[in-house]
This record gives sequence, structure tokens and C-alpha cells, in this order.
Amino acid sequence: MSTEDKPFFDDPNAALREIAQNPAAYAHYLADFNRVVLDMQAKLEILQRETRVHCRGTRVEGDKMGQAFLRSFPVEKSLNDILKNLKSISSGLEKSAHKRHAHDEKVKEVKKNRKEKAQIKARKNNPPLQAAPENAGQQGAQSSNVGYGGPTSIYSLGGRESA
Repeated sequence: MSTEDKPFFDDPNAALREIAQNPAAYAHYLADFNRVVLDMQAKLEILQRETRVHCRGTRVEGDKMGQAFLRSFPVEKSLNDILKNLKSISSGLEKSAHKRHAHDEKVKEVKKNRKEKAQIKARKNNPPLQAAPENAGQQGAQSSNVGYGGPTSIYSLGGRESA
């Protein structure tokens, strides 16, 4: 194979692969397609209107009421179907660009959530050691607020008054 026969890119899909990996490039690429579709749609709407006027206005001698309309109906229906499909394509292109962006946001969120869950699990499995509180000031004196560490029965009150 000579060098003239080789394609410019070794992989013809390389450019599209890069576009697929970047959500901004993906949205830009689809926006270009959307512009073309909207341009086609606008031109076909004009064509539809002009075709309707021409076909409905074409009368043959001896036509009864509505026969011109019935003859033009299949042509109008085909253009209406095309326009409906173009509108669907346009909305699908826009939706696809939004979903591509949402996908990247979700991937970032999943990474963050997994990291947080791993940290919570690590803390749960290996709780940090807490030093016992120092009670240096209460070695010989009784505290007025005994709490849980105080006497457990009325016989162990010592020199304190009972209720």
C-alpha cells in the first residue's frame, strides 16, 4: 500500500471518539446537526405551505366540492410526516446533549459518594481512640454535680446531705 492510498487518519473514528469523550464538544457537535435540521425544517415548512396552496388550487373541469383537497391530501400528509420526524430529531438532539452533560455530572457525584462512603466505613471499622478526660481538680474534693460517677446508693453518700 503506498502513502497516497492511506487515509489521512489511521482511524477514521478517532475524531468522533474524542468528541464522545468531551461533553462540551459533544453538545457543540450535536448543535451543528440541530442547526442543519432546523434549517431543513424551516425550508420544508415553506415548501409544505406552497405545495398545499398549489395542490388544493389545482382543479380539473368537472370536480365536485373537496375533490382537489382529497387529491392533495397524500402529498400534504407525506410532508407533514417529514416535518413531524424532523421536530422529533431536533428535540432528540437537544435531549441527547443534556443527557450527556448529566452523565458526566452523575459520574462525578458517584465518585464523591463512593469516597465518602469509604471514609465512613473506615471510621466505623477503625474508630479513633479517644483519651479519657482528665479530672485533675477533683482528686480530693467532692463535686456538687455528681452525675454518673457519683454515689450509687444512699449508704455511700458519706458526709453529704440526703434529699
